[in-house]
Amino acid sequence: MANGIFDVLHGGHISYLEDARARGNILFVGVNSDASTKALKGPAKPIFPLSERIELLNAIRYVDHLVVFNEMTCENLLRTLRPDTHAKGTDYTIEAVPERDVAIELGIETYIAGPPKENASRGVIAMIIDRYSKQATLQ
Repeated sequence: MANGIFDVLHGGHISYLEDARARGNILFVGVNSDASTKALKGPAKPIFPLSERIELLNAIRYVDHLVVFNEMTCENLLRTLRPDTHAKGTDYTIEAVPERDVAIELGIETYIAGPPKENASRGVIAMIIDRYSKQATLQ
């Protein structure tokens, strides 16, 4: 199982999901609801509503099942699904994964998936704003 907001998809999301999927036979992906995204990231998020984020994730071949959750963490999903492995991206260390205590309690391996983080949605958004503001100034 992997989880996240997956708001502005980029290559880092794809490599994270590919690596997470390689750890097992089936990949469940927990997706934060719009409400939990706002609670975690602020009122300007998500950029894309849940329905669009689900549609994009559903098109990724590494994803077998999508599950939406409303909580701040996916602890309840871990308790319900009881996957063999819980994958998080490289912006975490195993010790810093918010759901780590529940994973230990349930005997779930915590795995840091994907290459070192080079992209973040906020960085992509900042780059777009920067490039378009410079372009508007030149016109």
